[in-house]
Amino acid sequence: MAIRILIADDADLTICGIQTTLQEDHRFEVVGTARSMDELLTTITEQCPDVILLGEWLYNMDILSGIEQLRKLVPTSKIIVLGSLADGLLIRDLFHAGANGYLYKSDDLCDCLTLAVDTVLRDRKYLSHTANAEYLVAMQSPQRDWHLDREARHILQMLARGHRTCEIAESLDIETRRVYHIRQKLRKRFNAETNEHLISVAAAEGFIYP
Repeated sequence: MAIRILIADDADLTICGIQTTLQEDHRFEVVGTARSMDELLTTITEQCPDVILLGEWLYNMDILSGIEQLRKLVPTSKIIVLGSLADGLLIRDLFHAGANGYLYKSDDLCDCLTLAVDTVLRDRKYLSHTANAEYLVAMQSPQRDWHLDREARHILQMLARGHRTCEIAESLDIETRRVYHIRQKLRKRFNAETNEHLISVAAAEGFIYP
């Protein structure tokens, strides 16, 4: 039986390149492609893929929220993220959200794509060369035990929209001091000294969206 693969990315060139690579192995069948999160969510319920190759940029949802939603819909599918950020802490958060592998787009993916699929189907994590190196460094970081969870991402979004600390606390029904605590954690996570810098870096990494 063929291994059913779904490819989701906002770039046609990326999708075509992956399809070409996978077609060289007769074991793989590309059962669908998607260029937005809405299209992906529709396609996966129809196709139930064994593996989802997921680009980091899909409109109107950050990658961690996207993976959490996919996990609820297709809990048995393996998810391999294709990303342009060699950030070990992000990779750690992706694993925590439910990803099974991470391929850094600047690595030679032609050499590792097939191996990545085979590895995650054996219930093992897979990282391409650069991603693995950055992940190992991050696991030595003092920040390794703090995750960019839904609460933190929500606070980040509200900061980006100009909400004050007291407004965020009231909206989320939490203490003001907790908002300050998480904001400080966010600054450390994104290596930012001010809220403006925090928002700028988070936006560049896809965590701030319209």
